[in-house]
Amino acid sequence: MQNKKIELWKKAVKTGIIKSNLIPMFAALMLALYTYHLSFIENIPNMIFALIGSAAVIGAAGIFNNIYDHDIDAKMSRTKLRPSVTGEINLRTLLIVGILLLIIGLGFLALTTLTAAILGFLGVFFYVVPYTMWTKRRTIWNTEVGSISGAVPPLIGWAAVAPTIWHPACWALFIIMIIWQMPHFYALAIRKKDDYAAAKIPMLPVVKGVKRTYIQTNVYLILLMLTSFLFVPLSWGLTLSSLMLGGIWLWISLVGYRQMDGNKWANKMFGYSLIYMTALFATVIIYAGVGMILR
Repeated sequence: MQNKKIELWKKAVKTGIIKSNLIPMFAALMLALYTYHLSFIENIPNMIFALIGSAAVIGAAGIFNNIYDHDIDAKMSRTKLRPSVTGEINLRTLLIVGILLLIIGLGFLALTTLTAAILGFLGVFFYVVPYTMWTKRRTIWNTEVGSISGAVPPLIGWAAVAPTIWHPACWALFIIMIIWQMPHFYALAIRKKDDYAAAKIPMLPVVKGVKRTYIQTNVYLILLMLTSFLFVPLSWGLTLSSLMLGGIWLWISLVGYRQMDGNKWANKMFGYSLIYMTALFATVIIYAGVGMILR
């Protein structure tokens, strides 16, 4: 029984999203330490506070999203078993826990810097209001709006230790996270096209078709590669690594679409999007870590 409750709450807070967002947050934090010649040891408390705070506010955003979307989640096979849909956790309890997580998360982030806490709040706000409540059910541009909140974790990580967030490398991570989400979620939308259609969510492939999605994906992949040059003031190594990873993704898209049908192309694109994310931010963490050791 206890294990079942734990699993229900994992679904409610979307632990998968929490884990995937903590990686770019930590990568940005490490890069900020290296960039500003800050002590790793002295900033261990800030790292812990940033990890706990980020996890809590992301979990809160997930709960608020589940509460608002419980009606459309019931219509999709991949979300119909969420506790907000099945009633295994009532919406009032979810709301209370969500508010508590938000307060706790912002409190921990404030222990690092006020800027990190403000960014944490803005991330939740953009996910819940402009994305979940305003655009998700109304426009094909919902992914673009939602990508803003999805790209906030690197800003939080950077702000948790750095004196300023106005460094090109910080914004490179932020913009890369924004652009990455379009090819990633477009591919997911193709894979789950019937689900989104059933719930009447106007995802791009549902409304405009796979070909339009393919063209728009390639535009974003080109922009993603160009964003790599924001790393130049800090490191040509990071710049070239980012360019290479983006170039592979674009190649997979261009070649794959000609050789496969839309669903197979989407599966390939979705799979590589995860590889891209992991490889890029792992490279950032290794680069910053090795740089601090050798300095």
